[in-house]
Amino acid sequence: MEQLVFDLASPGPPTLENFLPGRNAEALAALARFAAADMRETSLVLWGAPGAGKTHLLRATVAAAVNTQTASYFAGPNALPVVPVDANVLLAVDAVDSADAVAQGQLFTLYNELAASGARLVIAAALPPARMRLRDDLRTRLSHGLIYEIVPLADADKPAALASYARAAGFALAEDVIAYLLAHGRRDMPSLLALLAALDRHALATKRAVTLPLLKSWLQRAETVPNLRE
Repeated sequence: MEQLVFDLASPGPPTLENFLPGRNAEALAALARFAAADMRETSLVLWGAPGAGKTHLLRATVAAAVNTQTASYFAGPNALPVVPVDANVLLAVDAVDSADAVAQGQLFTLYNELAASGARLVIAAALPPARMRLRDDLRTRLSHGLIYEIVPLADADKPAALASYARAAGFALAEDVIAYLLAHGRRDMPSLLALLAALDRHALATKRAVTLPLLKSWLQRAETVPNLRE
């Protein structure tokens, strides 16, 4: 499958419900409680390899919290805006381990303000706090909260995960479709789910079931029509 095919796919907004947990069920449950302000901890740290779903989970936690709290997502720690802090605030900050010296000072101050007010901070990084190259006082603060490694789905778990995603979206996904996707597409779950979402939209538009012939014909069409958009 060429890059074009994936450019056509636009998955829905990230939610806690459309994240495929695999071995991350405990972290997912903790984030749901965090979003509901049902925990006393100030911070929750997600760490793991690129593509594991950390950014999805940060955005999903903010989405789950916005109806009851002032929740905001920040793509990085540098140049964070000044945010009013009270007990009704949840902040999600991505790539915290990339913080420069100024941002580390700001994060340290922000953490203390959040802790004092009873607000919450969710962060993501490639490494756990103890291994981040941050100033000692900030690293210590982050180590006091909840810490979860986000583990990518194993290849053996992907067929069941894709089938589960399809069921939740309201359509059946046959084994031969799953096998073709895994054999010919990118194997990371964000790309697989994006493609599956686009295929579902195509099936609905053409009023056909999601089958292997439909998948193959759609991919062939996508590769021969450069400006095709679903």
